[in-house]
Amino acid sequence: MNTSAVRAQAQPVIDYPVEIEPPDITRWRDGNTGTPFVHRFSSGRPGPHLLITALIHGNEPAGAIALDWLLARAVLPRRGTLTLAFANTDAYARFDPADPRASRWADEDMNRLWSPDILGMQPPRSADAARAAALLPFVEDADFLLDLHTTQHPNEPLVLAGPLERSRQLARALGLADLVMVDRGHAQGARMRDHRGFGDPQSHQTALLLECGQHWAATSPAVAIGACLRMLDRLDMLPSSFEAGGEAAPLPDQASRFVEITMPVTVKREFTFALPLRGGEVIAKAGTLIGYDGGEPVVTPHDDCVAIMPSQRLWAGLTAVRLGRIVASPEPMVLPPEVPAHV
Repeated sequence: MNTSAVRAQAQPVIDYPVEIEPPDITRWRDGNTGTPFVHRFSSGRPGPHLLITALIHGNEPAGAIALDWLLARAVLPRRGTLTLAFANTDAYARFDPADPRASRWADEDMNRLWSPDILGMQPPRSADAARAAALLPFVEDADFLLDLHTTQHPNEPLVLAGPLERSRQLARALGLADLVMVDRGHAQGARMRDHRGFGDPQSHQTALLLECGQHWAATSPAVAIGACLRMLDRLDMLPSSFEAGGEAAPLPDQASRFVEITMPVTVKREFTFALPLRGGEVIAKAGTLIGYDGGEPVVTPHDDCVAIMPSQRLWAGLTAVRLGRIVASPEPMVLPPEVPAHV
């Protein structure tokens, strides 16, 4: 083991500036589905059901900007069905640029609740669980899910594709980001993108989670807008007359770099980093010290280890960082794919 790193001390939280104006989404409260803040648009023509979600975490406004942008421009699908859902609106209503970390959730992390035993509880165990249960019918009905998120540190955009081959193939074909992470989720609980059919090898339902950049960076909303339009376009759902203008970020034609997570580092006691990781670093040697968990050293499991999304929330049970290796890219999914037709 490489023990040359100095024993880590508790790291100060890095306060990145809030460079974007969070939108007022109250005008979208009523929706058209009977569920607040959920809008569903049918083309009247057979095609897939695409669900795009934002604000699973209330302190990640870039996705809300993208949905606000789509709704304000009345972007309707040319085939199939499009559903746009603002998720944790209770948490987002508390967002304060002066304290932007405080509104991540109302009571608990909504993106660790997507298991039948939690969502079936009566009464719901938290405001976040109640809202997740309200969104559940839309999640279970969707053929494709694009879940918009952002990262704590200024990372390049990346897709979380999950372990299924079809999700990797879709990520390769769509090119929402050049970098794709292949993982099995968090020990703390199930994500929306892994719920039921989205995590079932026998299902056709396919989900991608896109990290659009740093939470409050000026560039992140454009990535989110570009991703929404790219997915609509490659599913043959974008109206042919639609022009995005300059508000959507350019995206790669296909994803080219895949990192398979070999060691998610789940905090057992109290984690401190020994290296100043921000995400994307390639650590050359196996056994390199990256941090301590309650005094126990944590080292890289293999050579050329890629650090993905190191966290500043280092509490017991949460993921401190994901460690992985670069793997071969899969064959891209043929688009648009055949799915059961919605109208």
